[in-house]
Amino acid sequence: METQSKKRTHISQLHTATLDRIEAAAKRSGRTGADICLTAVSKQQPDHRIADMLATGQTVFGENKVQEAQGRWGAKEQGSFADARTNIQLRMIGPLQTNKAVAACELFDVIETLDREKLAKALVKAMDKTGRQPELFVQVNTGEEPQKAGIAPHALDEFIKTLRTEYDLHPTGLMCIPPAGTLISGQAPGPHFALLAKLAERNDIQNLSMGMSGDFETAIEFGATHVRVGSALFGARD
Repeated sequence: METQSKKRTHISQLHTATLDRIEAAAKRSGRTGADICLTAVSKQQPDHRIADMLATGQTVFGENKVQEAQGRWGAKEQGSFADARTNIQLRMIGPLQTNKAVAACELFDVIETLDREKLAKALVKAMDKTGRQPELFVQVNTGEEPQKAGIAPHALDEFIKTLRTEYDLHPTGLMCIPPAGTLISGQAPGPHFALLAKLAERNDIQNLSMGMSGDFETAIEFGATHVRVGSALFGARD
């Protein structure tokens, strides 16, 4: 059985290897690793792996569910890593229910999954109530999959216009998740990343959150500014 020290070393090695891969991919796209924000996807990870990742100096973490994030990063009496919260950036990368908008605004620095007008209304109210204004990304359903969250590409331009003119919300980025099994089925994720980049340019949006453990290097080559990496950083779940 692995000792805790060996496990910590393993996490550190994975973190270093991921940063090296990001650097190499960034160079291929005419940038440097410093241009890419690495989000460590901490959802469903045990506390000891989160602690080991924090020990590497990783400062950006992504969570899929508000309640799970509260249990990890919330108030001192609630969160396992509440003491570390002030030193990290916390990003909401999972679907957000409108009834969780207040809690999300209280906890997260960035919400990447704004995808409908009802949620925009809820976030405006939540921002007024909490006095906090998380940075916003709009999630785009590039594959137009009926079971997946995200606004359809053909509806994005009008949605961005509505956010800006009717709600005074100014998203700084777009986010996408290519269809599940894209790599396995032999379909390249590149076209989805290229589409997101095109949509961002058309709407004068600078940031692109795209690419996960299996395809983040491709995403970087297509212009990703943020990548969301889980298993490549933390290893396989227990």
